[in-house]
Amino acid sequence: MQFSFLEMWTSMGLIAKTVIFILAGSSIYAFTIIAERWWTFYQAKKQTKAFIAQSASSFKSGKLKEVLPMAEEASKSHVARVVAAGLRELKLNEGGSSNLQQILTSEDKIEAASRAIQRETAVEVARLKKGTGGLATVGSISPFVGLFGTIFGIINSFQAMATSGSGGLATVSAGIAEALVTTALGIGVAIPAVVFFNFFITKTENYVVEIDNSSSELVDYLLKEATK
Repeated sequence: MQFSFLEMWTSMGLIAKTVIFILAGSSIYAFTIIAERWWTFYQAKKQTKAFIAQSASSFKSGKLKEVLPMAEEASKSHVARVVAAGLRELKLNEGGSSNLQQILTSEDKIEAASRAIQRETAVEVARLKKGTGGLATVGSISPFVGLFGTIFGIINSFQAMATSGSGGLATVSAGIAEALVTTALGIGVAIPAVVFFNFFITKTENYVVEIDNSSSELVDYLLKEATK
């Protein structure tokens, strides 16, 4: 005898239905995070490429005041945000000469810029990791939540068999089939959560390397220009 999903749903107990609602909510939560993180990483990559291309000539000519507005405009770029933090610490917005030699009058400014870069790097790492903890939680607990519903479904099936006084596989097969639905749903929710968690963690590590490289290059660039 075959059961439709509607028939399974109507025959399920309160606990099994609660488990399905929890898994449905977890799935919506996970896919919301996935969509938001995907867009964030896409924007970061796109704006970083544009910022690097636009600012290359200004860096070569030592016109840091031109670089700062470019970095601030690329507000979704992880590299641009870190560079902007360092350049703002040089007080480029206070007016005066645009000559790089006159801006870098002391090592204190460069050290302050380096500290600002470090602080912003920590903020950017946290921003890139936002939501990944939720994906890890959903991926970890969803199979167990589904199994919880399955166990109670099987218990109800055996209780129904004991109440009816009849045995055999035919008596409990329908109940077991209904109970296993929650396990299948739990696994179905967990798989994409785990896959995208690993994907975003890998992307975050790659972006952190880009941040570290860019910030180190900026500090080295300032030190070289200051000693000319």
